[in-house]
Amino acid sequence: MKILFIIPGSGDSFYCGNCFRDNLQASALRKAGHDVAIMPLYLPLRNKSFQADAPLFFPATTYYTAQKFFGKRKMPKWLERITGSDRALDIASSMSGTTSAEGMEAMTLSMITGDDPAFADHVDQLINWIKNREAFDIIHLSSTLLIGIAKVLRQHMTIPVVCSVQDEEVWIDSLNVTHAGIAWQGISENIRYIDRFITTSEFYKKIVRERIPGISNIEVIYPGVDREKYATTTLPKAPTIGFFYRMNRENGLHILAEAFVKLKKRNAIPNLRLKIGGGYTGKDKRFLRKVKKILAPYKGDIEIDDSYSLEDHVRFYHSITVITVPLTFDEGVGLYLCEAFAAGRPAVEPASGSFPEIVGEAGILYQPNNSDTLADALEKVLTSKENYNSLVEEVNKLSLTRYNQNILAEKLESIYKQL
Repeated sequence: MKILFIIPGSGDSFYCGNCFRDNLQASALRKAGHDVAIMPLYLPLRNKSFQADAPLFFPATTYYTAQKFFGKRKMPKWLERITGSDRALDIASSMSGTTSAEGMEAMTLSMITGDDPAFADHVDQLINWIKNREAFDIIHLSSTLLIGIAKVLRQHMTIPVVCSVQDEEVWIDSLNVTHAGIAWQGISENIRYIDRFITTSEFYKKIVRERIPGISNIEVIYPGVDREKYATTTLPKAPTIGFFYRMNRENGLHILAEAFVKLKKRNAIPNLRLKIGGGYTGKDKRFLRKVKKILAPYKGDIEIDDSYSLEDHVRFYHSITVITVPLTFDEGVGLYLCEAFAAGRPAVEPASGSFPEIVGEAGILYQPNNSDTLADALEKVLTSKENYNSLVEEVNKLSLTRYNQNILAEKLESIYKQL
């Protein structure tokens, strides 16, 4: 099949869950023999392992300027050239990574409702590009935050449209009450233009139904990882706790830092180390300085990767003994868990959100989510070889039967063929 993925670029400076989910889906389908094209929106995709196959549409700098300053007027072509330049996009990429829609309310609502002149101008360019290519069998939108595009696609062509849905409320709930209401209403009105929705857990499927009344045709497809690439039977010489996600407060890095200090003071796990990766943005630097201050007494036992790329993933999981990302919010799925399981590493996570469903018996769940209970759970995993090996057995089962690239491709292909 010939499949077009329409996805937002993130700036590539940190581990973006939804971006990586799109990467896994496209990679699984390509490996299964399908012809997959990637169309980026907002920011360029610059990682060599996840390249775009189409020009950049809705460039963030141009679209923001049009929404902010021109309203229903046509933006001058000379200004479009300046705001859409590589330099302008590089600056925007370096500043990307916010989980708040503050200042981007107009862009957000425009992409959902698909009703304003700036949107019409940019979406026409997108439609023309698709029309001038060999016909696609399926178009897959990355998020309901792009659902306004589906309305226009339906007006111009008969290609079935699939849409992923995951964690949209994190963005929409950062809007004020009035704008958030308009956003949810816009999504509800435009779900009729989507042939099938896909989400990553039963947990999040329930949230979707609560947030978007009237939505149906939701399929749960768990993420799938290339097990051959991640597989290893070797553990690091020293027991190593791993954190691999964006380094910010929402993802609970400060909780882990405090737990690690407590474990070092207990000294029940000889030579214990901590490895932190996943990248960060300029907005996270102040928080990260505080984390480093907490960890300062044991800085010789800590490694923090200051850079991030998709190529880092496998190497990171091979260098740790256990994964923990103590999120402070409920997430639809933790892709870092699926990756860690492919490398044979168990998890320690708070008993909240999708974690009970995703982890199952392949790790330890704890509550409440604070540094004391996290330290206790990590100690339980790392002080008993028998307990650790038992968890690894469950990890390998889940990785083989659920979070598997081949299974992901088969399930996506089955849905596409139905349409």
